[in-house]
Order: sequence, then C-alpha cells, then structure tokens
Amino acid sequence: MHVAIAGNIGSGKTSLTRLLSKHFKWQAHFEEVDDNPYLDDFYNQMERWSFNLQIYFLNSRFRQILDIRNTGKNVIQDRTIYEDAYIFAPNLHAMGLMTNRDFENYKSLFDLMEEVTESPDLIIYLRSSIPNLVAQIHKRGREFENSISIDYLSRLNERYEAWIHNYSKGKLLIIDVDNLNFVDNPEDLGFVINKIDAEINGLF
Repeated sequence: MHVAIAGNIGSGKTSLTRLLSKHFKWQAHFEEVDDNPYLDDFYNQMERWSFNLQIYFLNSRFRQILDIRNTGKNVIQDRTIYEDAYIFAPNLHAMGLMTNRDFENYKSLFDLMEEVTESPDLIIYLRSSIPNLVAQIHKRGREFENSISIDYLSRLNERYEAWIHNYSKGKLLIIDVDNLNFVDNPEDLGFVINKIDAEINGLF
C-alpha cells in the first residue's frame, strides 16, 4: 500500500510522515531537503534556479516511486510527484520565475513520467491557513526558508486547493491542521490515525 502526504510548506507533512510510519510500521520516504544542492540558491535567486530545483525534485520523486513499487512494502511518502507538477512549477511559471521554454520542457518530462507511474492508494492532504504555515516555518528555523514571502505561500495555497478540488486519481483524505498539534498532543494524533484507519479499511 502506498500512502502519500500532501500539503504546503510548513503544514506538517514530514512530522506526520514520521509519526504514521512509526504507528503503522510503514516504510517512510522523505523529501530530500537537507541534501538538496539547489534549495539555498533557489530561495536567494528564484528565477535563476527554479528549473534546476524542480527537475531535481521531479527526479527524486520519480526515483522514490520506482523504489516504492519495487519494495512491495507498505510505504508512506512525504509529498507527491503531483505537487511539483501541478502546484510548484506552474506557480513559478505564473510568477515569471520560470521561462516558457523551461516550463514546457518540465511539463513534457512530467507527462512522460506520469504515464508509467501509479498514483498512491491514499493521499492525505494537510489543509492549513497562511498564519499557521508562517508560524510553523518560523518554528523550525530553516535559514533558507526565511525569505519565503506570504504572497508566495498564498499562491501555493490557492493552487493546492484547486488541485485537491479536482483530484480523482485515488482516495483522498483532507485534514484541517490549524487546530491540531499531532506532534505534542497524543489526542490530536489519535484523531488523525482514526481518520486514516477509516480510509484504509475502505481500501480493502
């Protein structure tokens, strides 16, 4: 079984991935942030590095999907390949931070990858308001994220909502995380786990 967690920057994907991996004994696949050679440069000079960053993420995510398929284990994935293609890359293009040529090249590559990949059995979307995202980003204190603007987060949130509204590739569970603290509050984590249990039982 392949479960994936989707959500904006700071919505709690990585923390929840870790917690659910431990609870359900699922193998976790995390987003490559610490070892990403483009992130620092991207946040300092988005226009120059947007295409490189998106290609890096696309390659990383595609490799994860192939690994997931080959392991045959129950897996939980921190962020999906769809978010890169339907949210982050189009947003950079719309903001004038990725050229038409680069965006078309990127889209062509993604379309090719999508033809040979299977969608997750369940996507868990962590819905969050902008104030909550900002608070979480500041709390974790990654230096390269200090320059993320509220406008950038707002644009991403709009695209997330549009993508989720039209998502039809598999089961979808939406969790509003504004009033949840699943890291420090066992009751909140239990609430999320119960919701997931209900969805998983419907998969079989």
